[in-house]
Amino acid sequence: MTNDQTTDIHLRRIDPARNMRRFYVISLQPTLFGGMSVVRNWGRIGTQGQAKVETFDDAREAEAACVRLEHCKRRRGYAN
Repeated sequence: MTNDQTTDIHLRRIDPARNMRRFYVISLQPTLFGGMSVVRNWGRIGTQGQAKVETFDDAREAEAACVRLEHCKRRRGYAN
């Protein structure tokens, strides 16, 4: 991945029986200093939700963290 590209993963978890409508977005974004950030946004669908940013010096570490997060959320029931 080059530094001028971004990657977004959009996941949703909807369960009407439990009144659950959640979203989870994972983004890879380059930093100004050559590193890579993993930006996570989550919350109830229809709200702005919360955000967390983790910064990595190496793009491969950031991509590995992104894959781990996606795998964890998919195990919890999130899907495209």
